[in-house]
Amino acid sequence: MFQSRTHTCNELRIEHVGQQVTLVGWMENVREVGGNLAFVILRDFYGTTQVVVETEDMMKLVKSINKESTIRVEGIVRERDSKNPKLSTGDIEVLPSKIEVLGRCRYHELPFPINRSREADEAARLKYRYLDLRNPAVKGNIVLRCQVVAALRQAMTDHGFLEITTPILTASSPEGARDYLVPARNHPGKFYALPQAPQQFKQLLMASGFDRYFQIAPCFRDEDARADRSPGEFYQLDMEMAFATQEDVFAVLEDVLPPIFAKYGKYHTASSAPFTRIPFAQAMDTYGSDKPDLRIDLTAVDATALLADCGFGPFEGSVVKAVPVTNFTATRKQIDKLCADVEVQSGGKVYWFRLDEKGELVGGISKFLQDRKEAVTAALGLKPNTFVGLTAGKKLAAQKTAGVLIKMLPALAPEHMDKERYAFCWITDFPMYEIGEESGELEFCHNPFSMPIGELEILEKAHRGEVDPLTIMAYQYDLVCNGVELSSGAVRNHDPEIMIRAFELVRLGEEDVKAKFPAMYNAFCYGAPPHAGIAPGVDRMVMLLAGEDSIREIIPFPMNKNAQDLMMDAPSTVSQKQLDELHIALVEPEA
Repeated sequence: MFQSRTHTCNELRIEHVGQQVTLVGWMENVREVGGNLAFVILRDFYGTTQVVVETEDMMKLVKSINKESTIRVEGIVRERDSKNPKLSTGDIEVLPSKIEVLGRCRYHELPFPINRSREADEAARLKYRYLDLRNPAVKGNIVLRCQVVAALRQAMTDHGFLEITTPILTASSPEGARDYLVPARNHPGKFYALPQAPQQFKQLLMASGFDRYFQIAPCFRDEDARADRSPGEFYQLDMEMAFATQEDVFAVLEDVLPPIFAKYGKYHTASSAPFTRIPFAQAMDTYGSDKPDLRIDLTAVDATALLADCGFGPFEGSVVKAVPVTNFTATRKQIDKLCADVEVQSGGKVYWFRLDEKGELVGGISKFLQDRKEAVTAALGLKPNTFVGLTAGKKLAAQKTAGVLIKMLPALAPEHMDKERYAFCWITDFPMYEIGEESGELEFCHNPFSMPIGELEILEKAHRGEVDPLTIMAYQYDLVCNGVELSSGAVRNHDPEIMIRAFELVRLGEEDVKAKFPAMYNAFCYGAPPHAGIAPGVDRMVMLLAGEDSIREIIPFPMNKNAQDLMMDAPSTVSQKQLDELHIALVEPEA
């Protein structure tokens, strides 16, 4: 064995009865039965073992030890009179001849019960994360994360990818989220930036002649937290392939991910190759989202021509989307709550009506539809006892509200969701450009280094005014699983001429591109291969596999929603000496 123990706390079985053993771990609990009899639960990383105290001296010693102290127990294994079939060590117990305190817990009261730490306030859990992680259920998520990362590494290596680490201190990127900046002590007034992603480095590796690259890459973005996004840092399975197409990238992940999800996931069924491919425009129109949950069999139907002139005010001049739901038995109170919840999340209202068991239109806005009952029934393919949720507004708003409605409906109509599986899909053909909300001008929609579909020819047509730039699609794709976006990827724009023409549409010329991306532009001028890649989020993958709703549950030491590490008290102030060395002066914000 190793260290000072002969066995772990999950190792002893009936065949060990009579053996002299040494166990170490945390004293989880003490249950006094009376007199000099007590049962001590000893816990280590691997499990628990019951220790039975039967003498006055041992009882006195155990009473002097606070729970969660670390101890060593030497003793004889014996068969339990009252076995516990729920425990792997439930057939035995240890009668101690010696108990030694290795690390004393100096607090009689803990911030929370260890085995019920997940019920505690989140701030307390984050401040005392080292105690929270002693909970086997919490620790299990971190073990799962380790297993998944190891499996990803092995799978990528088996596919011929080389794991190459890229720099953590790099240059600030003018695109994407806010950078975390690091002052350069030897270069006053200049800053490094922590990488938002290894995007440029991995493309430079392709230009350097490496064929297949990957890494479990740390990424740093100064952005707000949400349930599926941790503030500060996150990890992704970053990969890039030379001389590759979109389909080459798809083929790798369709081979790598399903076995890992099936083996380690809460659900043991995952989509097999090929994953469903859905163009972005179709996804928005059919599912109201570019992150559809394909476990749900509900879709949105365009009902504008059918209902816009029905006399119901919100439909006039609007795009109308309808979501029919068969065998719907929810009450009016449940429907009202559903509509309210959708509005809170989407900002758009939901209207509704029903085709009852007698084939009559009832409830909601049904009074506006009586004169076109047959047309509505036929157009929407309605059967008796069908609920129809309706959204209206500008096209995108109507679509997004319908998308939120679709994802909430299974709570009232569970038969429309095959919950216990992992359903993957690719969202493809994203727009290359969009009108910026703040600028009101043409901007890149996602990654500016993506190859436009149509390449140089389509860009030249846009420059000549023959094509609306907003209609240009890109070889960009998202990987979605169960309604969660795992990753964005693209076929890269590796041709400097195409790159310049793409940037000129957003008012940036060749000199701007050279100044903002000097290394990549120059490398491509020396002959770069066509290349493509993607970077699925490790944190989000493990969150799905563990069946958790919050990404903080699968990160060893997460920050809170305000990007604070309550355990380490970060961010924190630093000394004036440190600031002087870095040539930094603090300016207090105005009141």
